[in-house]
Amino acid sequence: MDMPQEEFEEIVKNALKEVPKIFKERIDNLEFIVMGKPTIDMLIRSKIYGKGTLLGLYEGIPLNKRGRNYQGVLPDRITLFKYPIIMEAEREGINIKEKVKSVLLHEIGHYFGLSEGELRDLGVY
Repeated sequence: MDMPQEEFEEIVKNALKEVPKIFKERIDNLEFIVMGKPTIDMLIRSKIYGKGTLLGLYEGIPLNKRGRNYQGVLPDRITLFKYPIIMEAEREGINIKEKVKSVLLHEIGHYFGLSEGELRDLGVY
């Protein structure tokens, strides 16, 4: 299944609106990006190259690692990958909107400093 870029971006915007207020209020210096698929460099840096599918990627300094000198830096980034998310949602038999929300919350968890294991324990895949 394909979906127009604008439609997918609208799903992401709506998912961002649903992030609980307690988290949204703490988000600072973070931008959200939508790409069709990850680059080879992104797959290598995330250590997933040849091992699986990358649905989203957080890049930056997690909130819990920022010290007093954290200032004047470029925004951290959360990138969601349209085609892998659509394919994974279809494979799992779930709604694309739900998959986007799940991936977005997972990457926001990384922004707050949670590890893959901690996110798994919380049920945020």
